Amino acid sequence: MASLRTAFAIAATAVAIVAAAADTMTGVFNDRIRTLQVFAGCDPLSMPVAVLGDPEGITMEFDHLADDREYFRYSLEYCDARWQPSGLVDSEFLDGFNEGTVDDYAFSEATSTHYVHYSLKIPNEQIQLKLSGNYLLKVYPESEPDSIVLQCRFMVSEQTAPVHITASPITDIDYMAAHQQLEIAIDTEGAMVEDPFNDLLVVVGQNGRLDSEIALSHPLRMSGTTAIFAHNPALIFEAGNEYRRFETVTDHYPGMGVERIDFYDPYYHYTLAGDTERASQQYVYDQTQAGKFLVRRQGMSDSATGADYGVVHFSLDIPEMPGAMVFLDGDFTLRRFDENARMQFNHATGRYERAMLLKQGSYNYQYLTVPPGARRGYTATIEGDKYQSANTYTVRVYHRRRGERHHRLIGVGLTSLHNPQ
Repeated sequence: MASLRTAFAIAATAVAIVAAAADTMTGVFNDRIRTLQVFAGCDPLSMPVAVLGDPEGITMEFDHLADDREYFRYSLEYCDARWQPSGLVDSEFLDGFNEGTVDDYAFSEATSTHYVHYSLKIPNEQIQLKLSGNYLLKVYPESEPDSIVLQCRFMVSEQTAPVHITASPITDIDYMAAHQQLEIAIDTEGAMVEDPFNDLLVVVGQNGRLDSEIALSHPLRMSGTTAIFAHNPALIFEAGNEYRRFETVTDHYPGMGVERIDFYDPYYHYTLAGDTERASQQYVYDQTQAGKFLVRRQGMSDSATGADYGVVHFSLDIPEMPGAMVFLDGDFTLRRFDENARMQFNHATGRYERAMLLKQGSYNYQYLTVPPGARRGYTATIEGDKYQSANTYTVRVYHRRRGERHHRLIGVGLTSLHNPQ
């Protein structure tokens, strides 16, 4: 396996923004809440970014493992560019009362696990958003307003600052080896940015990961009204590898990546084919969804209520790494390094293992190594860093105008490095 030392050296140049004082990361805090998804409009594979004033807005969905409906309510918190509470009062960022009911629900059909599926769209008749920026949605039982069962991030953009992103495996530290480097151009004219060197904060992420996001506050130079961010060590990312995939869309036969299916009341158990390290292997292209998942059950017209739950068994056949932790990464883990996503080494089998209760569907995942004391994960040791990896990069541009107390989100851009051979 590759040494972590190189990964540490590169990571030291990035500005981590996930180490926040308040926990504002998307998360679920009740074991009966499952399959939280947040996306734009009606596309479950999209980023949770809406355009200010667009009625399509944001959709949030989740399941509650129960036989009957629970009365859930929600509220919003407005956050700054680093996802900390902004201190704005409700009337400054929304119209209406900052509380609403999650009224859209449906019971599961023909499933062995009974659940109630909930859906919420924002904006709606109860709440209209007034500002662009970062929002944290909190859901709680009507009878226990202080017991938050889930929270999720979403963003609203003005899209007044077009973002152009170039990704290349030719970097300032290596040439088509283990990294990818970005160059970003932001047209600030339409957003009326007076001082791009002091009024912008640009947040860059790879494949939806929160642990490796970086923030930049000063462009390299200006070309007219275009801010250029380039030749910055923070814009060099470990290349990683293509995400691994599996499908549990049916319980009749093993799907992609599934070795066998067993039934132990009350769940089907999907044992995935054993994984091995890929760092020493050659790169193999595979078209993935950059860590996302799609709920789906074969033969069902509405998988939101027709997909069942099953226990998925992951296994990773590598020697134990004393001191370091291994985590599953993907949207299905909510990108949290918690015990739910942590692989445990089984001395009896000589491999890392984890079992998770997941809704039927198509999933992307990878393994990240988190060294002692680190706040982020690394792909180098298990997945490897392959310059050809078709990573998806997102860039969010925040603008704080003089005299204002909040960060506007003026532009969001997205690009992928498409398998350069």
